[in-house]
Amino acid sequence: MKKRVTLTFPKRSVHMPITYRLAKEFNVAANIIRAQVAPNQVGTLVVELSGDIDQLEAALEWMQSYDIGVSSSSREIVIDDQVCVHCGLCTGVCPTEALTLDPQSFKLTFTRSRCVVCEQCIPTCPVAAITTNL
Repeated sequence: MKKRVTLTFPKRSVHMPITYRLAKEFNVAANIIRAQVAPNQVGTLVVELSGDIDQLEAALEWMQSYDIGVSSSSREIVIDDQVCVHCGLCTGVCPTEALTLDPQSFKLTFTRSRCVVCEQCIPTCPVAAITTNL
């Protein structure tokens, strides 16, 4: 089973080796999608966890016992076709090539199944046509 979650670390937990402990103690793989972690600051980590459903639940409970905030991440990238000018700037920062320009029409193509919602495209869009649903 796979589950995408956002983890919020209190200052005192930032140094904890979370991904190692998830793999070692719970047999849960953690694919890091986005990380904002710095010493002595609150940190956030968006991860896709995969493993047995019981192990996933146990891992989530373990993290919460260390005051790590866990919230389901169900956000998706939304592109406003009325605003998009198909400039292609977003395609250059998309790590999964979910955003591409059609070679025939030069129109932006979005393959939702490839998107990991890293949000790198949002600040790149010069006309603010890319957002997330909340």
